[in-house]
Amino acid sequence: MLMICSNLIAFCQSTTIVTGTVTDAGSRRPLSYVTVGFAGTTIGTTTDEKGQFRLATTNPAYTQIKATFIGYVTTTFTVVPGKEQSLNIRLQPDNKQLSEVVIQSSKKKKYTNRDNPAVELIRKVIANKDKNRPESYNYLEYKGYERLNFSFINVSPAFSDKKLFKKYKFLLDNRDTTTVPGKNLLPIYLNERVYQYYYSKNPERKKTKVIGEKGVNFGSFIDSEGIGVYFKHLYQDVDIYANSTVLVTNEFLSPISDNAPGNYKFFITDTVVVDNTKLVQLSFTPRNTNDVLYEGSIFITLDGNYAVQKANLTINRRINLNWVKEMHINLDFAKNAQGKYVLSKSNTMADFGLSKTKDRGLFGQRYVSYQNYAFNIARPDTTYEGRNEITSDEVKHRSDDFWAQNRQDTLSKAQAQVYTNIDSLGRMQSFKRIVDIAQLFVFGYKGVGPFDIGPANAFYSFNPVEGFRLRLGGRTNIDFSKRVLLETYAAYGFKDQKWKYFLSGIWSFNKNSVYRFPQNYIRASFQRDTRIPGQELMFLREDNFLLSFKRGNNDKYIYNDDYRIDYVKEFSNHFSFSLGLRKLTQTPAGSLYFITRNNNSPNQVQNLTTSQASLQLRYAPHEEFYQGKIYRKAFINRYPIITLDYKAGFKNVLGGEYNYQDVSLNIYKHFYLKKLGDADVWLEGGNTFGTVPYPLLNIHRANQTFAYDPISYNLMNFLEFVSDHYASINIDQHFHGLLFNRIPLFRKLKWREVASFKSLWGGVRNENDPSLHPSLYEFPKEANGAPITYSLGSKPYVEGSVGIENIFKVLRIDAVKRFNYLDHPNIADWGIRARVQFIF
Repeated sequence: MLMICSNLIAFCQSTTIVTGTVTDAGSRRPLSYVTVGFAGTTIGTTTDEKGQFRLATTNPAYTQIKATFIGYVTTTFTVVPGKEQSLNIRLQPDNKQLSEVVIQSSKKKKYTNRDNPAVELIRKVIANKDKNRPESYNYLEYKGYERLNFSFINVSPAFSDKKLFKKYKFLLDNRDTTTVPGKNLLPIYLNERVYQYYYSKNPERKKTKVIGEKGVNFGSFIDSEGIGVYFKHLYQDVDIYANSTVLVTNEFLSPISDNAPGNYKFFITDTVVVDNTKLVQLSFTPRNTNDVLYEGSIFITLDGNYAVQKANLTINRRINLNWVKEMHINLDFAKNAQGKYVLSKSNTMADFGLSKTKDRGLFGQRYVSYQNYAFNIARPDTTYEGRNEITSDEVKHRSDDFWAQNRQDTLSKAQAQVYTNIDSLGRMQSFKRIVDIAQLFVFGYKGVGPFDIGPANAFYSFNPVEGFRLRLGGRTNIDFSKRVLLETYAAYGFKDQKWKYFLSGIWSFNKNSVYRFPQNYIRASFQRDTRIPGQELMFLREDNFLLSFKRGNNDKYIYNDDYRIDYVKEFSNHFSFSLGLRKLTQTPAGSLYFITRNNNSPNQVQNLTTSQASLQLRYAPHEEFYQGKIYRKAFINRYPIITLDYKAGFKNVLGGEYNYQDVSLNIYKHFYLKKLGDADVWLEGGNTFGTVPYPLLNIHRANQTFAYDPISYNLMNFLEFVSDHYASINIDQHFHGLLFNRIPLFRKLKWREVASFKSLWGGVRNENDPSLHPSLYEFPKEANGAPITYSLGSKPYVEGSVGIENIFKVLRIDAVKRFNYLDHPNIADWGIRARVQFIF
């Protein structure tokens, strides 16, 4: 015990702790966001809203504290090593910058680009970007090391002593106090990769060959690999030479982008000499503090190349961004043998939390280092063939010796221990129970051995045809099999007194999992259930309890008997195809009837049977997924997704009653519009060939629920419009507070504007018009003979909306307006719709 106390005292005595406040020397007001750190080191922090800071180090050689802030003179102070002390730093305004300000009529001259040496320098950097990029070489390769880690911030040490958490003491006491000065980190996630990267300029080809990978393992309940993919998506590579980079799903304009001088203010704040090369430090801030931009500084070489030697970027803290308290990106460049600077280190750090004022939350870091650069070494074409990234199970089982030799950085003691701790945590029964309960609330499934029961939100619902509907079902999980997925449910309607059920089985030709990219599986299924013609809701199940509440009359249903066999194949270039065979029997239900005319006499048809073959071709370049255990979610990127569907019906095959062909094309693209935010755009068109009754035409997507759906027509009634040829455009625009950020109350609430526009053109040709062909089914009518279903005329159907999103950070509310076909009975020409969404 004496030895422990002695060591503790010695440790405390050897730690230098500096706290203090930074203020303006003239006005004495606190200065926020001032960079304060030990000179010549990476140990630093920024002042908070009150101008306060805290630094700590155990290195006695660090005795100089440096404070830097744009518009002020950089100041250095000497501190006593091994002691706790306080500094009150008063920064003087920088006369070099103030010299550009002329007092005229008691007003300061505004910042201008004209005759500004800082702007002249940044224009030279922009002009030389292409030659300074590594991609300027015909061939490029390097060895990379990547570390992604996440930790809880400032978790109280008292937690491990509480009875409820004592069994997790081994995890809670593993603290990291050295990675970020002033923060007490509790590591919970760590993933490392070593890889070899190859690049060819003409033709442009990229290849990443993973040679080692190591990550924490939470057990079968949590997909550690999927978590890593999601986190990496938030921390994408920051290419300073690219015009923009997407971080935390927002597009940030580079300070050396082509139009940076119009978006940033630049200041020459220092000149230094590194490796006999003179550098100029350029500091920058957004011209408009509401724009999605960086602030920080870059160091530029004055050797004629005007290359970036170092960049310290911080995301603009005044922007309307959820969950992110602060984010720092540090880029370091090293000179190669040709005298050019190439990226040697990239370090991205961020604090996530519900509130920007509280000191607790989640700290994330993505550290990447680059070594062994080689230039203009031609490789065989086989080097670039196949998937852009090559990996295998073998690379996930490298020895400790491998990591000791290939890890290009040193793990802290707490980081190294996280592998063992999380492995132990994943095997604890109490932890498994906690995760099991969490999955029920988040995903709606409750695990029972190899079977997951759910989804919970579909256990109970109601509708006019079935009345109260109870449903119970579930699916197998990977404890049952990675290659086989079985899913089933049974439901019963107390009004129609009918059982509904579903059964499907999937066999994957891949070894890893059914849903792992690239998919390669065959599926067989049978479903007997109800369906509302034309309802295809995005991201939602039709029997979700909340969707039971609908506006207007919605008692026209169809009973389906649906037999299907599908084969899905994805390729490494993100092209995929699916082949399908289907037999579908549709029986009208509720107030819906299938009626033909024979000599003006009505003839009621009991059901409609079709036999169909289908082919879908899909191309989604550079698509990435968050991979769950038995599901996946695609990330949005800037590339289009093109989907072509072809269907053919066969008469007298397995009871099929009609010959027909149907083809449709859908193009989706997400647009990053910089200051205007971003937009989702869908273009779609289709055509049906053959003479068929209206259930086989395109029944346009309608939505009579009170949930806003981006891809459906939210004020169109079910079965209101059908077409055998159509074209549509759908735009969903997010402005990210373009106007609201300028209104104090809205800016404080962080509300954001949204708008949408949807237009649909189409019609029914003569061969599919039941008024001209009595053998076809009549369009549905009300009991009083009023029409329900129409074909589009010479004018398109148009609706639009304006709304507010980010209410309480999760809610979107739209006021939707329908602009035409207002003479149709029982329609709503406007309405309020809501949607729950989690966005940054």
